[in-house]
Amino acid sequence: MATSASGTARLLGAGLRALLVLTVICGVLYPLVVTGIAQGLLPHQANGSEISSGGRVVGSSLIGQRYDLPLKKGQDTPAPALKWFQPRPSNGLGENSVNTQYHLLLSGATNRAGDNKDLIAWVTDAKKAVVRDNSTATYQVRPSDVPADAVTSSGSGLDPDISPQYAQLQVHRIAERNHLPVARVEKLVADHTEGRQLGFMGEPRVNVLELNIALQDLAKG
Repeated sequence: MATSASGTARLLGAGLRALLVLTVICGVLYPLVVTGIAQGLLPHQANGSEISSGGRVVGSSLIGQRYDLPLKKGQDTPAPALKWFQPRPSNGLGENSVNTQYHLLLSGATNRAGDNKDLIAWVTDAKKAVVRDNSTATYQVRPSDVPADAVTSSGSGLDPDISPQYAQLQVHRIAERNHLPVARVEKLVADHTEGRQLGFMGEPRVNVLELNIALQDLAKG
């Protein structure tokens, strides 16, 4: 009996020592090493890829944001603030005005099949809205001009980027709403268009938050 109790005590002691050692290694030393390497080599990415404007953090380059007008009485969905470049459609983003009320609600795709009636209706309505909102007195958007990312959300629902085609489609509206020459807004889009990663991965893209911050600076100037 004494031998059995002694053996059990030894096993418990060994287990507790192993727990302590592994806790120190995996729960303290490893996170400190990884954090130190990340802060030393990639501090911007390690701290959330934050973007600042006017001396304060307004978001992350990795998470999309909405640009909407304040919700009016009786509205279920706020109308887009058309003086800003608009992101991909999403039901999962907070609202902002570059950026005063940014808050994350949820993320995720619709998970509906391509022949789902609701999805088809959403995309059809979204295309009509893109044509309507981006047409001006001197520029008419055609339905065939509307790229897929203008009417569909990303898998996460939080895509921070749009295609150069969608950004260019918005140029005339942005120029008109902000009283800017079209050529200057086109150059703004060109300056903020990023190519494929390493020259072959992904697609060219434009970060909407960074583009809108630059637009804000341009409109003030």
